[in-house]
Amino acid sequence: MTEKNSPNIILDQEYPYPFQKHLGFILTEWNYGYCHLELPLESFLMNMCGIPHGGIHATLFDTALGYAGCYSNAPSDPRFTMTLNLGVNFGAKSKGDKLLVDAKQTSGGRQIYFAEGRATDNHGSLIATDIGTFRYRTGQKNAQVKN
Repeated sequence: MTEKNSPNIILDQEYPYPFQKHLGFILTEWNYGYCHLELPLESFLMNMCGIPHGGIHATLFDTALGYAGCYSNAPSDPRFTMTLNLGVNFGAKSKGDKLLVDAKQTSGGRQIYFAEGRATDNHGSLIATDIGTFRYRTGQKNAQVKN
């Protein structure tokens, strides 16, 4: 990880994709093997019990764990993955107004890697954990949509 105040050119060039903009989560730190996302909790993200819908956690984990394995120092040669398996474990309900997700790549090889993540609220309570398996995409360039 880099220091919080050091410039991260790759992070600065990463723009929100449409689904990310819709949900409102922000990529705040992204380095080799690590990603941090933040999501301010809005009413449309809540389930009928008034807590964030489980799919929101899964989306944040899928995104953060995916980014954790995709960092590249070369913006002209980005890396992309597809999720093979994702396992969310819920522990507590959020009492804050923001979800924070930290993800790190734990191991892997040329084609497949593994990552784990932790979701906390802005009060520091552990809300959920996750482990995932991802495969690097090869042989095609991904279309990047700018909005």
